[in-house]
Amino acid sequence: MERDGRRRNPYQLTDETPVYVISVAAQLSGLHPQTLRQYDRLGLVSPDRTAGRGRRYSARDIELLRQVQALSQDEGINLAGIKRIIELEHQVAALQARVAELSAAVEGAAAAMQQREAQVHASYRRDLVPYQDVQQASALVVWRPKQPRRDT
Repeated sequence: MERDGRRRNPYQLTDETPVYVISVAAQLSGLHPQTLRQYDRLGLVSPDRTAGRGRRYSARDIELLRQVQALSQDEGINLAGIKRIIELEHQVAALQARVAELSAAVEGAAAAMQQREAQVHASYRRDLVPYQDVQQASALVVWRPKQPRRDT
């Protein structure tokens, strides 16, 4: 089952479907299989495992391998820094998803509140109090408190 409650076709391939063995993943990413094993040991890219403990990489894993390689080779970032960057990107993505979820909840609550407010206004009994459109008037009232009496 997916998050929205629909059943997913078990034969449908997605970006997260682990289908590539390590040799194919290495070819697709342009890296040596030993490099992929090292990245797995360091927790940079952790592929799914088969029942026999063989690694299976997804298209998303391949893309992540390419990102790690680019950060390492092009930007000169060490593997510990890359791991931190990946962790922070995952955290940002999770927070963005949470913000979207909360925004949707707030919008739903606001819509429900407006609907309830409209129901309350519609329930007013206008036959009891005649409705008059009040004109805005400008009036100034000055109030001065009484001065205390001085008995002398």
